[in-house]
Amino acid sequence: MASGKGPIRVLHVGLGPIGAAIVRQVAERRGFRIVGGVDIDPAKAGRDLGAIAEVGRSLRIKVSADARKAIKASKPDVAVLCTSSSLKRVLPQIETILKFRVPIVSTTEELAYPSASNLRYAREVHRLAKKAKVAVLGTGVNPGFAMDALPIMLTGVCERVEAIRVDRVQDARIRRLPFQQKIGAGLTREQFEKKVDDGSVRHVGLTESISMIADAMGWKLDRITDEIKPRIATETVASEFLAVDPGYVCGIVQDGTGYRDGKPAIVLHMEAYLGAPESFDAVEITGSPELRMKIAGGVHGDVATASIAVNSIPKILMAAPGLHTMRDMPLPSYYGG
Repeated sequence: MASGKGPIRVLHVGLGPIGAAIVRQVAERRGFRIVGGVDIDPAKAGRDLGAIAEVGRSLRIKVSADARKAIKASKPDVAVLCTSSSLKRVLPQIETILKFRVPIVSTTEELAYPSASNLRYAREVHRLAKKAKVAVLGTGVNPGFAMDALPIMLTGVCERVEAIRVDRVQDARIRRLPFQQKIGAGLTREQFEKKVDDGSVRHVGLTESISMIADAMGWKLDRITDEIKPRIATETVASEFLAVDPGYVCGIVQDGTGYRDGKPAIVLHMEAYLGAPESFDAVEITGSPELRMKIAGGVHGDVATASIAVNSIPKILMAAPGLHTMRDMPLPSYYGG
């Protein structure tokens, strides 16, 4: 745990696009000190963290491929873990970090609000964190904010809530290449459907967000569905990284629905495709009072994911030991140090 004296010592585990974006933010904010970086990619190990994360200057920290050695050498107050969407896959990494009694902020989507299929892994994380007497948080923009924590907060002024709908529409041209690939941009319809079947094309988090909202409302859901369809380009559309011709997939349309008493009570509609004419996030609450909120331009996924992870660091250091979600954490806010 942080001593309360001096800046918070941060270890970065996972230096992909989001992990690197978090490094850049931490490097520029007062109140933080980067003490280490970890990535198993041989092309990154041994190089300066500042160069890997494109900070614009040397951080005089060499990236390590061994988390254990990095933790022993750097003695961090907190680790930021950005390696995989899968809770099962990150569990060994979490276990390694918790053995050293280091709190964790993670962008692992399945950790944001573990669903039934991941409960055994979540319970193990909670057990390990309690044993280590530190806290672990799964967070991000979606899941973690735009389609769960934000609508939950808005219901705080309602005397009655009957249904909740969230729409998140993004022009994926401004997103990083891995995101454009994850939504199937450039594929044929047949290739898209195969990748949906094997799980490599999809947004991870709608089931988690629906579960978080339902639990906050005190609702018991009959079932949750998650349906995925391709968005087909009608004209050539291009990003910095790729071009999509007419007839090919330019993105994804995904709907998560939570049913209560046989009726849709929570609807999460997401569209992410190259060339969307408008990006926005909108929440509609049916109840008393009726509420409708729209963020014009939307919340930029990459910037927001990195930001909410960084802003959560001071809060996780003050949280009780165990696994936490954005539903039970203090209200998120910018932290400037």
